[in-house]
Amino acid sequence: MKYPVYGKISGPIVLIGFGSIGRGVLPLIERHFEYDAHMIHVIDPSDEQANFLAQRGVQFHKKSLTEDNYRDILNGFFANEKQGFCVNLSVDTGSLDIMKHCRELNTLYIDTVVEPWPGFYFNDEASPAERTNYALRETVRAEKRANPGGTTAVSCCGANPGMVSWFVKEALMNIARDTDVDCDQPQSREGWAGLMQSLGVKGIHIAERDTQYVREPKPLGTFINTWSVEGFISESFQPAELGWGSHEKWMPDNAHKHDKGCQAAIYITYPGALTRVHTWCPTPGPQYGFLVTHNEAISISDYYTVGDAAQPDYRPTCHYAYHPCDQAVLSVHEIFGSGTQQKTMKILSEDEIVDGIDELGVLLYGHAKNAYWYGSRLSIKEARTLAPFQNATGLQVTSAVLAGMVWALENPEAGIVETDEMDHKRCLEVQRPYLGPVEGHYTDWTPLSTRWDHFNEEIDSSDPWQFRNILAS
Repeated sequence: MKYPVYGKISGPIVLIGFGSIGRGVLPLIERHFEYDAHMIHVIDPSDEQANFLAQRGVQFHKKSLTEDNYRDILNGFFANEKQGFCVNLSVDTGSLDIMKHCRELNTLYIDTVVEPWPGFYFNDEASPAERTNYALRETVRAEKRANPGGTTAVSCCGANPGMVSWFVKEALMNIARDTDVDCDQPQSREGWAGLMQSLGVKGIHIAERDTQYVREPKPLGTFINTWSVEGFISESFQPAELGWGSHEKWMPDNAHKHDKGCQAAIYITYPGALTRVHTWCPTPGPQYGFLVTHNEAISISDYYTVGDAAQPDYRPTCHYAYHPCDQAVLSVHEIFGSGTQQKTMKILSEDEIVDGIDELGVLLYGHAKNAYWYGSRLSIKEARTLAPFQNATGLQVTSAVLAGMVWALENPEAGIVETDEMDHKRCLEVQRPYLGPVEGHYTDWTPLSTRWDHFNEEIDSSDPWQFRNILAS
């Protein structure tokens, strides 16, 4: 099959980290870019994939990037006149520091998360507010304000955060069409925020259901997931976070606002993976989801704010509502029940998964047609036909990385950007061939439809889309 080539990367391509996502990104880079085969490198502290990389002609460097050595290591790759590309897919690497240094070296940069150096997530001396994704994101936004423009660095560009921000804009245009709102596509942040406000959208769930499964039961002492185990554990233990909408009338007793920054989000002093919410996806219909913290919950609420940050005229509530694969749910129960992290971590590979899909989209609610889910319903069977070395979850992430790289290559002087700020149509044009069915579904479901605890005095029957109704008791 002939694949489109989106451009030429003239300098080195360096992948930091080579777990399941790196292994999936590599063949997409090979398919869709021109580059010097002698100038592609992988940096990883584990040599587990060394033979695999050698077979593909990729230079492997068994190293751990640290606060002390990252400058010297990156200088060794990018200290030449040709513009290279740094693809940061690692855990325990300071994304902001690496991003800043790449921009100093005129090197394009992309990551899937604002990742801190080791110790951040489990630092008992840090306050809950200091351990949030809000705090991490604010460091990147501060750098953007201090050093606008310059070499492009794409922050938080995976499936979510990343792709889902592009889905939000597609969903808004679809809702406008289906409610007979005559409007052109907005061309600015203010235009998009005004459109969302005019449509009456109260909030957005990043609503996901992963039904991929294997035949073997989960062994005790093993954490199983369909993507990074370390990443999921880290965000599971962080405080739950959500963008906080202007329509909300009630806040949980253990919820807190931030005293600085964009003011678009709150945090709850309880781990995200122990915080459940009511949500909806097309295949299961109503379901529970974990309210684990994600960058997009903050960035989307911030991007669509109208008016003053502290007292906005309009802002949507936004949060992740995640139902991982069943074995990951059992793994979460085990780690919190025992209080001890499992000794074995396992990512389900495309070869061992029997069946299932990763249904990942955005549920926009509160508008004239109640609620609308728009997203990817990619199955493991289709993922196998589309690209090698990844399951359905992985391909939703890696194809977003590809789209972000294409956009950066086509816009090399855009400065630091989040996916909300990018051309969503161009990005989805690149990504869509890897997403399986991309569909929109309206539903008459509300959080009050499936709550069994209607005797709960905290239920607000006057507005089904209040967060107090979404939050499970």
